[in-house]
Formats: sequence, C-alpha cells, structure tokens
Amino acid sequence: MESRMKSKALKRYVFVIILMSLLNAASSVTHYSIPEELDEGSIVANLATDLGLDVKTLSIRKIRLDTVANKKYLDINKETGELFIVERIDREHICNTKAAATCVLKLDATIENPVRMFNIELEIVDINDNAPRFRRDTMHLDISESTPVGERFSLNNAVDPDIGVNSIKTYFLSESDHFSIEIQTGRDGSKFTDLILKKALDREQQAIHNLILTAVDGGVPARSGTASIIVRVLDTNDNAPQFDKDSYTINLTENSPTGSLVVKLNATDKDEGSNSDLLYSFSLYTSEKTQQTFSLNPNNGEIRVKEMINYEDFRIYDMEIIATDKAANSLSGKCKVKILVTDMNDNHPEISIKSFTSPVKEDVPVNTVIAVVSVSDKDSGENGQVDIHISDDLPFALKESSDNYYELLISEPLDREKVAEYDITITVTDRGNPPLSDNETITLELLDVNDNVPQFPQTFYTIPVMENNAPGASLSSLTAIDPDLHENQYLVYFIIEKEIVNTSMSMLFSINPENGNLYALKTFDYEMEKEFLFHIEARDSGVPPLSSNVTVHIIIMDQNDNTPLIVSPWRAHGSEVKEKIPRSTDKGTLIAKVIAIDSDSVHNSRITYQFLQNTDATLFSLDQYNGEIRTMRMFSYRDSRDQRLVVIAKDNGEPALSATVTIKLSTVETALKTYTEVPLEYDIFSDLNLYLVIGLGSVSFLLLITILVTIVLKCQKAKPSKAAPPCRNSVISERNSTIADSTLVSNDAYWYSLFLAETRKGKLVVRQPAPKGARYIVSSLPRSTGVTETSDSAASTLQVT
Repeated sequence: MESRMKSKALKRYVFVIILMSLLNAASSVTHYSIPEELDEGSIVANLATDLGLDVKTLSIRKIRLDTVANKKYLDINKETGELFIVERIDREHICNTKAAATCVLKLDATIENPVRMFNIELEIVDINDNAPRFRRDTMHLDISESTPVGERFSLNNAVDPDIGVNSIKTYFLSESDHFSIEIQTGRDGSKFTDLILKKALDREQQAIHNLILTAVDGGVPARSGTASIIVRVLDTNDNAPQFDKDSYTINLTENSPTGSLVVKLNATDKDEGSNSDLLYSFSLYTSEKTQQTFSLNPNNGEIRVKEMINYEDFRIYDMEIIATDKAANSLSGKCKVKILVTDMNDNHPEISIKSFTSPVKEDVPVNTVIAVVSVSDKDSGENGQVDIHISDDLPFALKESSDNYYELLISEPLDREKVAEYDITITVTDRGNPPLSDNETITLELLDVNDNVPQFPQTFYTIPVMENNAPGASLSSLTAIDPDLHENQYLVYFIIEKEIVNTSMSMLFSINPENGNLYALKTFDYEMEKEFLFHIEARDSGVPPLSSNVTVHIIIMDQNDNTPLIVSPWRAHGSEVKEKIPRSTDKGTLIAKVIAIDSDSVHNSRITYQFLQNTDATLFSLDQYNGEIRTMRMFSYRDSRDQRLVVIAKDNGEPALSATVTIKLSTVETALKTYTEVPLEYDIFSDLNLYLVIGLGSVSFLLLITILVTIVLKCQKAKPSKAAPPCRNSVISERNSTIADSTLVSNDAYWYSLFLAETRKGKLVVRQPAPKGARYIVSSLPRSTGVTETSDSAASTLQVT
C-alpha cells in the first residue's frame, strides 16, 4: 500500500516538474524587430538557433507557426530553421491606430515530441512609405472685401499614416500678397494651419485668389501632398456709379419723331450684383417742361423724344441725370445733359400729274408729249426751290414749259418686245439742308405693232429619215418665234410649193399649220430618191402679215432592203450554169467569175463571195472580194468529171442579205486551143435580145436629144443673168446605178460581163493563145466573124474594138 502511494506521489512530482518546465518554456518570449514592407522571402532570423533546437529534428518534430488574423505573414524553413517573410507586411494596415507608438506582431511556434510552445514577438518598425494627404483636394473660402487685416480662417489639415519623424512636419503656402499661414501643433503632436489675411482685399481688382497649400512630412526622403484653396472675394458697395462723361451736349433736329432716341447715357458701377444695378432719374434741377418733352428710361438710361419739338418754341433743354445703385446703403453719380434744337427743312416738295396718256402704240413718234407735271414747295428761300428729274436710262425727257410746269416727252424710239411697260418715277428735290424730296410713279403701257418677222431658231434644218418609213410619220417640229402679241404672234406654217419631176412637195410632205410639225406623206426608197431640199414659210396674222422661211434638207437614210443580184454568170430563171473545162487545166486557171450588184448604199452594198457547196474543196478556190473561181491544182484521174459549185453572194448590211448561183462544171479530155461555137438562129433574135436592143436605142436617142436642147438653150442666151443664190429646192439625187461605183465590183468584172453578153448576141467566139501581156480583144463582127480572146494571168481586161 505504501509502495503504491509512493509511486503515485513520484508520478505527481514528475508531472509537476514537467508542467513547470512547460510553463517556464512558454513564459519565455523571443523578440525580433524588422522594418515594414520587406520583400517576400526576406530572412528575419534563425529561429532554431535562437530557441536552441536541433535543425535536423525540425521536420520530424513538425515545427509550425500559427497564423495571425487568418493571414500567414511569416513561416519557418524546416530545413534551415530560418524565420522568413511570406507576405509583405504593411505596418499601417496591421496597426491601424495612429496612437500606437509601436506595432508588435505576436506569433506562436509549436513543436511536437515533446510538445513545446514558443512565444515570438515581431516588432514592425515604421518607414516613410506614405505621403501626406488632405481630406479635401480643394477648399473654398468666401471672404468679404471689407474683412480686416489679420483675420484668421481655419483650413483642413493633412493626414499621414506614418508615425514619428515620418509624420507631417510642416506646411507651405504658395506665394501671395494677401495671405499667409500659421502652423499650430495639437496635443497629440498633429499639425494644422490657419490662413491669415495680411493685406486688405479689393474685389474690383481681383475677385478670385487661387492658392496652393503643401504638407511635408519629416521622412528621408520627405514626402508631400497638396490642396487647392480658392478664395472668392465677396463684394461690398464701396464704389459709386460713374457716367462716361460729366456733361453731354446733343444736337437735335426739330420735328424729330416721337420715340426717337436722343442719347443713351451709360453709367458704370465696379461693384457686382445688386450693388452694380443702377436706376436713372431726373434730378430736382430738371424743369417740368424738359421732363414733359423728353422721357428717361430708368433701367438703361435712354433719353427719347416724348413730344413734338419745334425750333421756334424752344431751342435749348438743360437736364441733370442721377444714376443710383440698388444697394442697402446706395451710392449715386450725376451728369448734365444739354440738348440744342436745330432748325430743319421740314416741308416736302409736292408733285401733281395734270394729264397723262396711257397706253400708246410702240411706234409713237419721238418728242410726243405723254404727260404734264407741276411741282411746288411750301418752304421759302433755297428750301422752296426744287429740281425735277427722271432716271437717265429711260427713253423719256422732261422739258420745262412754264414756271413749275414740265412736259414729259418720248426721247427715243420705243420697242414693246424689249420693254412692254415703263414705270416712270418723277422725283423732285428741294435745295434745303438737308434736302427733302418727293416722287411720283406713273406706268406707261405700250400697245403692240406688227413689227417683228417670225424667226426660226436655225436657218437650215437637216433631217435624216430612214427609208421604208410609214406614211404619216412625224419627221421633226419646225417652230418659229414671233415676239409680237395676239394676232401679230399667231403663226401659220406651210410648204413653199416646188415641183420636182412633176411631183409637188405637198404630195411628199405635209406640215401642221398651227405648230409646224412636219410629216412624210409617202414611204421613201433610198434607191429611188436620196434627198429633198425645199422651203417652209412661217407667216404671222398681223396687218400686213410678215413672214420668213427656212430651208429643210431631208436626207433619206439607207436600209439593207435589197438582195444582191447576180449578173454573171447569166442564167435564166435561177437555172444552173453549165460550163465545160478541159481536164488538163493548169493550177490557177480562171474557171468562172461571179458578179453580183446591190442597189443599197455603199456600206450595205459591199459584197463578199463564199462557197456554199463545193464538190471538192481542194480543187477550186473563190476570191471573197472579186468572185473569181480558180483551180487550186490540176485535175487527177480520181477527180469526178462533174463538179457542182454553189456560190453565195452576201452584202454587208445588218442583217445581211444574200443570193446564190449554182455552177455545174463538166471536164472534157481534149484541151482545145481554139474552138468554134455557132449559136442557133433563134438565139440571136430572141425576145430578151430584142428588148435589150430597143432599150439601148431609146436611151441613146434621149441622150442625143438632151445634148442638142442644151446646146440650143446656151446659144440663145443674150447675156448672162445675175447669179441666183444657191438653192437646192428641186434637187432629187439620181440613183447611182453604175457598177463601177461599187468598191467591190472591179473593172475586170464589168468587162468580163460585157464579154459574156457579146457571146450571147450570136457572135462567133474563138479562144486562142495570145502573147504575154496581151489583153482580151472583142470585135463586133458579123455572124461569120470571130471574137479573139487573149488571156493574161495578171489582168483580164476586155477592149471592144
């Protein structure tokens, strides 16, 4: 029992010893001091060494550092036992009370096996990391200009979170002639300042004072903060109103209109607000007569005429004007005004129209009297003498007939078409100073006379008309202008009759007599007629009527409406043309020549030739411009004896028109140098040949008669008459049907067609070799006579001998 009690007592003793050792260990405090704002990772101290701990066992014994306010500012490196900064420490943030002289961060370090706890105190030393700052960036002060010198005004002080020497040390004020500052120190050591007025203020000189207050701390380097002080000087009524002048002398003409401005007085007060608002009034020294004649605006100082002023009644008005401000202790200023009334020419001259004739015809003779005018003026002397005149740019003149009576005459010819009526202003002016005048305006109307010939805008009209037009189609509008009026202006249009080839112009064209619209009465064919030239007359309805005419040139425009006509080789009613050629024909030999003509214009009548069908494309060639068909090579035994060629002749119109001819060639084995072709008797005197002979004879007879008549007429002229002006009224362009005019129908084609025609007249044709350079020779021989043909590869010209 005793042994048990001894063992329990021993255990209690050991426990007390251990507990006391723990308490002693806990009661010991480790103190460190560091400046604020150290960088993260900075070493504070080696805690293991300071606490006497084995660095190697720190990790095993799980040494740790408790957090402060849920933030871990420091930590222990378990490998080295160093205490280091985990998060930047701001003293002003941790110790936010300005009164605290020191800022201590208390930490607990715990280690296990056995459990031990260490108290650590970390003193945070302040650094100058904060600049002074005013609670308000701008301070406004209202100070009366009557404030005495030495008056003090409290200002908002600046604050600095730093402590000690890093807190606010002093204040500075920007340079000022009127203000200074005085720095005060509070019981807690804080500094504040008062603004002191050191020089009297004058709002009229400077109404606003802008100052800068600067607070500086004692840190190294020092930091500072600024605030703006705006001092607004309040006005006091310390300035009396003043007029621009002490006295005014005004010249005023009599009979000035009621309400007219005499003078506007201007007084100024350097004060502001109600202290500068002024009221104007007459003084007691201003007479009742003056106050009845003139009015004074109390707000703007305008003096105006109140009653009619007469120079003969009163010549001088004296008045005294007072300007008073609206302040409680009002101040006032005075000025004197003298108004001198000047005499004036106050009677206007008068005009009276005694007689006036209107309207008049525009052809009224020059110097005709159209009005009588009288003038008068009630004034006397020079003020009663008057001068009368009218505008110089009018075709009228004034002529004095007797005292103060004038006649209004026409001085230049009148033209209603230029000016239909005249506003004549007659002005009279007296010789007063200033002169007075009066005027009277009369309106003279002019009656129209038929003195203007109708005029066309153009002297010559060229009107293109497309052929095949519809009868009645509108061609153009030919409108003339007549500046006259009424019946003198009403125009009638008609075509001047002119017969051309027994055809009257009125049968070809018509014109609307009222509006000048020109119409075609028939369909025109470019191949029959190409142009017309005639006159159109416009005649007014005046008495006597006047007229003018204009030349109209109608040009018929071609359309591609004619199909090419193939004239060679000749064929009857579209039948095939059959030709025989030797099989031994050389390469390049002329086999046939297709000739087509087109009666359209040059552009539409340009013809090109192409093969539409060709039995052998390698055997024959066709010149697309002259229609010559030549061999491209010699015939071979493989070539067919019969060759069929279809040639198409196409014009250049849009759309193009065409014609075709079929040539059937038969080859013979024997190449004859000469051969005789004896036509039958009935071929010589066929109906077609008979018609051709009759036609040629008739044309030749008419040509001979025309030449004889022309020669007789020229011989009968006694003397040459005066040359008439060129006129193209009766010109109708003749159809140009000559084949040679076509640019694509050559002389060779013409003579070749002639050669074919001769052979069909029953002549004997003989083909024989000719010397190089010779040409075709066609002789008009009897039936028994032959025709000699010589060929030249360079040219194929026929000469009829």
